Amino acid sequence: MDIFAIYGGLFAIAFAAATILPAQSEAALAGLLAMDSFSPAMLVLVASLGNVLGSVVNWGLGRGIERFRDRPWFPLRPATLNRATSWYRRYGRWSLLLSWMPIVGDPLTVVAGALREPLWSFVAIVAVAKISRYLVVAGAVLGLM
Repeated sequence: MDIFAIYGGLFAIAFAAATILPAQSEAALAGLLAMDSFSPAMLVLVASLGNVLGSVVNWGLGRGIERFRDRPWFPLRPATLNRATSWYRRYGRWSLLLSWMPIVGDPLTVVAGALREPLWSFVAIVAVAKISRYLVVAGAVLGLM
C-alpha cells in the first residue's frame, strides 16, 4: 500500500467534496481511520487541508460568478444560490461556520467570494468549520465520543 497514494487520494476526495462537485469525504476519512493503519492526526490534517483548499476554489469562482449565473451549464440552481446569499447577508461571515453542511455549505463559500469576503477571514472561518467536522468524524470512528 503506497502511503502517498492513500494520503493523496484522501486529499483529492476532500478537495473535490468542498467544491461544487459531488463527493463524500467523511466516508473516505472514516474508512481510513477504521483501518487503524495510518496516523489519525495526519488523516485529519490531510482531509482538512484538501477541504479548505477546495473551498478556496469556490471562493475564487464566486469572485466572477455574476457573469455566468444565467448560463444553462451553471452548476448551482438559482434557488440554492439565492438561499445561500440570503443567509450570508443575514449572518455575515459567521455563516461560513456552516460551510461543512451538505447542500448549503458549498454555495455559501461561492457566495462569500461573490460578496467579496476577504480571503484571510474566509480561510480562517472555513478552516474552523471543516477541521471541527473532521475531528468529530475521527472522534466517532475512534470511539472518543
